[in-house]
Amino acid sequence: MDLRDTVLTMGEWERLIHRAETGEITEPLENVDRDDPTPYDAIFVGGGAGGRFGSAYLQARGGRQLVIDKWPFLGGSCPHQACVPHHLFSEAAREMDYMRWNSGTLWFGEFDEKRASIRELVELFKAGRNNPHAFMNWQSKEQLGMEYILNAPATVIDAHTVEVAGRRFTASNLVLGTGASTYVPEVPGIDKPGVFDFATLIEELDYEPSRCVIIGGSKIALEYGSFFQAAGCQTTIVSRSPLMRTASLHHVDEDVRTYVLDGMRKRGMELLEGAEPLEVVGNGKVTGVRVRLADGSERTLDTDFVFIGTGERPDTRPYVDALGVDVDDRGFITVDRRMQTSVPGVYAIGDLIGAPMEMFKARKCGMTAARNIMGEPYEFDFSEYPDFLHTTYEVTWVGLTEAEAREQYDDVVVIQMPPKGLRDDELALPCAEGSMLYAFTRPELTGMQKCVYDGRSRRLLGAHHVGFGAKDAFQYLDHLLRKGITIDEMGDMNELFLNPDHFIQLSRLRAGKKDLVDL
Repeated sequence: MDLRDTVLTMGEWERLIHRAETGEITEPLENVDRDDPTPYDAIFVGGGAGGRFGSAYLQARGGRQLVIDKWPFLGGSCPHQACVPHHLFSEAAREMDYMRWNSGTLWFGEFDEKRASIRELVELFKAGRNNPHAFMNWQSKEQLGMEYILNAPATVIDAHTVEVAGRRFTASNLVLGTGASTYVPEVPGIDKPGVFDFATLIEELDYEPSRCVIIGGSKIALEYGSFFQAAGCQTTIVSRSPLMRTASLHHVDEDVRTYVLDGMRKRGMELLEGAEPLEVVGNGKVTGVRVRLADGSERTLDTDFVFIGTGERPDTRPYVDALGVDVDDRGFITVDRRMQTSVPGVYAIGDLIGAPMEMFKARKCGMTAARNIMGEPYEFDFSEYPDFLHTTYEVTWVGLTEAEAREQYDDVVVIQMPPKGLRDDELALPCAEGSMLYAFTRPELTGMQKCVYDGRSRRLLGAHHVGFGAKDAFQYLDHLLRKGITIDEMGDMNELFLNPDHFIQLSRLRAGKKDLVDL
């Protein structure tokens, strides 16, 4: 379907995408300028966050791009099955948690567990997800001038050639950005009905679960598990490694980890660390998971719902076979800081190149590839970055933990709320938007935060927050931390009171003091 000379409204785009998703339309959706003789500077294989932003950047720099995706929309898995529903579910978990803790008090009615439905939230998301899909298709065409072929998978022929829908397109460069999917562990019975991951949860859940066992200790396990528990589905996490200690979660402060996991247990979740899943059991459908616990004993966990939270891996075999690109021992494509693979003219971006599997990395990877293709030497180092996860809180951190700082610096100063030595139920701080009512009803639920400073240089080394509303600030804290902001400069900032960024207020209480000490 040639859309080059057709301007579709948002509603028309939504209907077109729906028809393609349901198989009514099987032909490619094309926005290609067939009359332009200019050769392509790059073909982006995969139109997710990296491919879309990289294409837009290359086009803005005067290059010609073509982006190809198997789905009938740009944006990739994030708005379709991954981060957008996860944020919806996390927001719902926060609201349900709030209502449950305050049940029967003030103006709150008694919380009705039967009205909290996982399936209802899934259906709500599915009913609305084509709206952002439609916008990204519209914006990419009408505002950004991007060329694309959607609803058609691409086959890479060689380092300059891609085949799609029986036609071949050539370019000076290829940018590979086809993402990753759930890594399914080799556990007997893992293929039984009733076993889901983040994608099949959206597409295939057709009943209301009552008990859940999560296999794996990834960020996804913690986030989705918190939602399931908040929705009244009793949840157990089975993890071989300590939670929040996986390789992809760097710089997690131990005080933050303790607070978060204790909070999950307060809410009724069972956390089995050091445990190994042995078998998913059931007769035609899941009825339990047999596990070996940390002490060596075995136990069968009754459940009607198993969720896989073991992380993601890419399918790089087509690129290894067609191009001979180098991959690491887990199958991720290896690249340098310019996103260049081992094959000249072939770049790889986003989840295809490994952790962190985050949106900011995918977008900047795409831009980095585009800048280098257009002749600008540019490197992207994503080894350090602000990070977060959701439980019923936003858990956000950047920079060094207290333990890491003490390994590297002789004089480490810690500023935190609640201060060490006080129980969290004795002090209603830090409180701000989202936790003010908790401050007066359940102070132990208001959250926690910590700043780590070098006492000699007075520089901020790390910031850590559990609560609500501070997440957005951390992208700016990351920038300031890299520039070398000091406690005195933090104290000189103007804060909006009351707000979740108590780092400013707390720093001001010590700013100017000649010899810094803990607070």
